[in-house]
Amino acid sequence: MFEKILIANRGEIALRVVRAAREMGIATVAVHSTADSDAMHVRMADESVCIGPPSGAQSYLSVPAIIAACEVTGAEAIHPGYGFLSENAGFVQVVEDHDLTFIGPTAEHIRIMGDKITAKDTMKKLGVPCVPGSDGGVATLEEAKRLGEEMGYPVIIKATAGGGGRGMKVAQNAGEMEKAFLTARAEGKSNFGNDEVYIEKYLTTPRHIEIQVFGDGKGRAVHLGERDCSLQRRHQKVFEEAPGPAISAEERAAIGKTCADAVARINYTGAGTIEFLYENGEFYFIEMNTRLQVEHPVTEAIFGVDLVREQIRVASGMEMSFQQEDLTINGHSIEVRINAEKLPNFAPCPGRITQYHAPGGLGVRMDSALYDGYSIPPYYDSLIGKLIVHGRDRPEALARLNRALGELIVDGVDTTVPLFHALLQEEDVLTGNYNIHWLEHWLETNLGDG
Repeated sequence: MFEKILIANRGEIALRVVRAAREMGIATVAVHSTADSDAMHVRMADESVCIGPPSGAQSYLSVPAIIAACEVTGAEAIHPGYGFLSENAGFVQVVEDHDLTFIGPTAEHIRIMGDKITAKDTMKKLGVPCVPGSDGGVATLEEAKRLGEEMGYPVIIKATAGGGGRGMKVAQNAGEMEKAFLTARAEGKSNFGNDEVYIEKYLTTPRHIEIQVFGDGKGRAVHLGERDCSLQRRHQKVFEEAPGPAISAEERAAIGKTCADAVARINYTGAGTIEFLYENGEFYFIEMNTRLQVEHPVTEAIFGVDLVREQIRVASGMEMSFQQEDLTINGHSIEVRINAEKLPNFAPCPGRITQYHAPGGLGVRMDSALYDGYSIPPYYDSLIGKLIVHGRDRPEALARLNRALGELIVDGVDTTVPLFHALLQEEDVLTGNYNIHWLEHWLETNLGDG
């Protein structure tokens, strides 16, 4: 087992890793920018190293600075959290070249799944169902128009290297294809340095279902059920739950086994999430995230496992602490993402926290790095906390979420908490009757967010 690990991240996820490591008796090193000198993960870790100025590109994305921090502190392994360098195959290679351990999958697996065309082709060969679409990249507008006619509109054009909703455009008909195609290419080039795009059939009322998998890198893997992440704004998840209210036990077992078998066959290591669109009883692969997900706590709640602890164990060479037959769903869990944003336009709202009180009680978990007097910097993502609840069933989890939101106090900045109070009054949310377009339609009608 490792004696010391470095956490190449910030905020609540860095603090999450610190806590797991501390329970395992492992010392931790926090890295931070000058803007994060007073951050909670810096205060809680055993050691800290400043790796650069506020800009993420000059600090949390600086590979030389992170490697140097390992060398000066004697850290043996690096946990990437999510975002930043967590899915950067080049970074993983550098880590390995310096005889350090990356707590996650191999550079090869990250590279394969980071390119959406290669990922889709790989998953097809592994027997995972995929959305009908182009066999590879689409180079010309003429080819795009031909494929649109063959598949039938609507279609979606996606940047090969895209993510987070960027580089994705829908063409409802042939008349919209040129603008959608050119815009997706331009966004791919500006955001990811790659203007290659591909085309898929656009499903009109799907749910976003993702399967949590975990592999030991030696040909063994399990699945930990699904999460329904359909409540999204501009392809960004805001409300996640497990198990999915629209998925049957038979569907769960079947798609879970398919995913576990697929990652076992490629000797995948650690946590991963295989994401699908689900419509009319069918699953369609869209991408695989080769890292810990923001919403991993809902899976932990219903299965009673610590995914970060398991990541560290497996990366150190230990066996997985559970097998498929050990994993039984217990109850229902929901997570809402609390952002420092001002409604109705969701504008980032950095500033000083004048009062913070986390909710508590049975079945309530608050993952946050906030504290009284903390100043939220303007340089990073606006996520400031995740409120997770667990109940014996979905109605109890919803009631617990409503109660916990009422207890949560974040003064000094605007947050998205009022959004969740409003959503919990909606019959479709209470019954689980929603798809990936539901929230955007609701926001446009109720908040004018379009």
